[in-house]
Amino acid sequence: MVSIPVLVDDRAGITLPESTAIVDYLDGLGEAPPLIPDDPVAALQARLWDRVIDGYLMTRCRRSSPTVCSPTDAATPRRRGGTGDAREGVRAAGQAPGGRGWAAGPEFTVADCAAAPALFYARIVQRWDEQRMDSLTRYFTALTARPSVARVIDEARAYRHLFPLPWPEYAQ
Repeated sequence: MVSIPVLVDDRAGITLPESTAIVDYLDGLGEAPPLIPDDPVAALQARLWDRVIDGYLMTRCRRSSPTVCSPTDAATPRRRGGTGDAREGVRAAGQAPGGRGWAAGPEFTVADCAAAPALFYARIVQRWDEQRMDSLTRYFTALTARPSVARVIDEARAYRHLFPLPWPEYAQ
């Protein structure tokens, strides 16, 4: 099974094939604010929301892709899932506790790192009612305005053709 991303640190002799483990490993090595809070309760909340977002929202959105290449014939798209999966994921995200600023509390954490691609992708495959889900819309707007998230979205544009979706103009 292939897992993306994978971090290989030859000096430490470690290979980590999972985003959360990579964040745990790298957190605090640089000068950036930590993505896992120092407070044990806040750290548990950040890790919990990271897993909920990745395991529930992102999983449902991936199943909703209109075309997913078959592992045996990458040139032949096949249908898998449906927009109902994404709709359920977005509905759950819209009902998540709000008013905290970021996904797991007042600080940007690993949970927000999980939410960025999940919500960006969910917005492509299943637009939500932005007025009815105004908290989710405000969160998504703040998330995508964050310089690190905006940079990732921008740098990924060159790879959109590898994931055949009906990309709206704002996402191309």
